[in-house]
Amino acid sequence: MTHSPLDPQQLTADLIRCASVTPEEGGALVLLDKVLSAAGFTCTRVDRGEVSNLIARWGDKGHPRTMGFNGHTDVVPVGDTGAWTVDPFGAEEKDGFLYGRGATDMKSGVAAFVAAAIDLVQTTPPDGAILLTITGDEEGDAIDGTTALLDHMDREGEQMAVCLVGEPTCPDEMGEMIKIGRRGSLSVWFTVTGVQGHSAYPHRAKNPLNAMVRLMDRLASHELDQGTEHFDASTLAVVTLDTGNPATNVIPAQTRSTVNIRFNDAHTGAELSDWLRAEAARAAKDFDVDIAVEIKVSGESFITPPGPLSDLVSAAVEAETGRKPELSTTGGTSDARFVKNHCPVVEVGLVGKTMHQVDERVEIAQIHQLKSIYGRILRDYFDQN
Repeated sequence: MTHSPLDPQQLTADLIRCASVTPEEGGALVLLDKVLSAAGFTCTRVDRGEVSNLIARWGDKGHPRTMGFNGHTDVVPVGDTGAWTVDPFGAEEKDGFLYGRGATDMKSGVAAFVAAAIDLVQTTPPDGAILLTITGDEEGDAIDGTTALLDHMDREGEQMAVCLVGEPTCPDEMGEMIKIGRRGSLSVWFTVTGVQGHSAYPHRAKNPLNAMVRLMDRLASHELDQGTEHFDASTLAVVTLDTGNPATNVIPAQTRSTVNIRFNDAHTGAELSDWLRAEAARAAKDFDVDIAVEIKVSGESFITPPGPLSDLVSAAVEAETGRKPELSTTGGTSDARFVKNHCPVVEVGLVGKTMHQVDERVEIAQIHQLKSIYGRILRDYFDQN
């Protein structure tokens, strides 16, 4: 029987029509379960809390040649629907683009690796296994998504030898960049509490703003590092400073601020946390106020050193696009920060210009090109192993 290749464009459109705003499953994983099961994959739902997740395997569990893919079907909210020129969940085609929330980030990526995996096992079944891990919690708190899948894999003896995450990785052109690592991410919330008073008698009050402004200046002026071999310099951004005081003759009792740090492999979340707490304690002492500090480390920095996996991916990307990709660690965080504890991981995907934007869209030709890239990676991986 002749196999009809799975159309990644149609699958992307079908997924866009699933309103899977985190943590809603929206029918996306139900659809993928049906498509993959029909192609001979063993599918298991790994739901935890309010989050829906799916793991799909073709081949023997624990096979030493197991190629893994990771992705997500959840999307961010659409925002003001009146600002969209199309139905955010309508998957409308226009001028060579497919529109809809998740078109770029990252339902097209999931559709491309699902289509590539199905075509491979139905046309030239490899000596090995393919494991697809798809979550509904990448855009949310990421507590019950890929981490739940990895916990399930540990319990059930599932093991990926290597993994590709299908996030958009190219700034402008297909094939120009893959990610071999990511910076760590840390957010910190400061609450400074002083003593309220009349602004004409500041000596009778303890102004929390004086301490906060000094603290924010010290943090923002501090050079964390000058970059490392594979990473740009770490960054610290003051993202909000809130007092909510409408009166000009009142010194407020309390003020709050939030800082976000994106850090490279010169630091750990614990070391940065110690530094932040020490700076807060210093400002509290200098101004005789109380400063509460709450810190959340969303992920540590990591690097998959250039080698066999990045060489494999780079060669496939160059063969399909004519571009030799840059090996990069730029951008925000992704679920690769969890996968890296399980096996070597590289991210490769399409152009991410419109992700999270109004009228999010993907160039249709790039969906098919991405499937070809993933298909070549799969063939080359099993041919060389």
